Amino acid sequence: MTYRALSFFSGAMGLDLGFEKAGIDVLLACEFDKYCRQTIVANRPKLPLLGDILNYSARDVRIAAGLGEDEEIDVVFGGPPCQAFSTAGARKGFNDPRGNVFLKFIDMILELQPRYAVIENVRGLLSAPLNHRPHTERGNGQADLDIDELSGGALNYILNLLRRGGYEVSFNLYNTANYGVPQSRERVVLICHKGGTRVPFLAPTHAEDAKFGLPKWKTLRDALHGLDSTALKFVNFPEGRLKYYRLLKEGQYWKNLPIEMQKEAMGKSFFSGGGKTGFYRRLNWDRPSCTLVTHPAMPATDICHPTEDRPLSIEEYKRIQEFPDDWFLSGKLVDQYRQIGNAVPISFGEAIAHTIINHIEKRIASLPLFFPFSRYKYCDDRAWQMSGQASKLRDAVSATNMKQIEIFAAS
Repeated sequence: MTYRALSFFSGAMGLDLGFEKAGIDVLLACEFDKYCRQTIVANRPKLPLLGDILNYSARDVRIAAGLGEDEEIDVVFGGPPCQAFSTAGARKGFNDPRGNVFLKFIDMILELQPRYAVIENVRGLLSAPLNHRPHTERGNGQADLDIDELSGGALNYILNLLRRGGYEVSFNLYNTANYGVPQSRERVVLICHKGGTRVPFLAPTHAEDAKFGLPKWKTLRDALHGLDSTALKFVNFPEGRLKYYRLLKEGQYWKNLPIEMQKEAMGKSFFSGGGKTGFYRRLNWDRPSCTLVTHPAMPATDICHPTEDRPLSIEEYKRIQEFPDDWFLSGKLVDQYRQIGNAVPISFGEAIAHTIINHIEKRIASLPLFFPFSRYKYCDDRAWQMSGQASKLRDAVSATNMKQIEIFAAS
């Protein structure tokens, strides 16, 4: 049987390729970024392509996809821009225009009424507030946080919308290395089902060690095996940072430098908090890559080749994210890095698609007992709902009219 899907926030098409690999037909893509659009047209010239999601109704989408008003859609999927919820950014949530695009995506799902919907995002979504109050305006005699400023409020609001729209929602934070991706990359995936039954978690295909009876994680060496190294394209590190990279060996980072050189290399950052593991970081051949970011030579998120004094190339980026070597990328080199860095690894997309197909066809995949889907606790729908923060939200909602949140989100 053939299943049909619609793709939103399609980017460089990583999630789309994963769904295609699982056997699901993608009937339409929707993408605002001009370089991503050019990438989509170059690789899938016959695929209907829409622009900014804010400009389209559900009826427009159906017409573009060649679907009648009453034709059933199996899956709608997409990863709305994650910067509004990223722990590395300002985390403005739905106050950020990109957050409002997220709400438009939820509205589109509820209007299209697919059997299943998939929402992929960063870990920060689990704790982002509905309304972000700047940290400079908290504590020290400031008013207590309102209900819409509590941690987790954005996700709580999304879940309420989807559940009131008739969807059962399961979610978890997944490390993509557990799904055959040669990269340790943690992402939240919500799977929504219109039909009253909860979709199980994604069954892992790989594990960090052998105790779960699965193949071990794929490594950077696996990913780059056979890659032609004579025609690589990459940005360069500034000479001032190369001075320190030349002293670091495979798998090392700034803390492996002598203490005085650590202070010299890190400057003021040496005295700041956190592990700062992204500074002066060389990858390890025999481990998965770290999470690929949108630029491999930024000071706090360096991604250096294990043995060569350079960042990873765009060809290596594609291998790690599992794109075909001949996948065309539009734009300058920095635009290409951004497209691949933002993409969903293809094996991970395939795992999501297979989970949905198994649920449709009533096949139950067994999950290893006590499997660590990610490094963090309270990140799946059941544990999150029982966590202390979710309890605070429930108590606040019970003490406050839910209309207060609805009015805020609609404003």
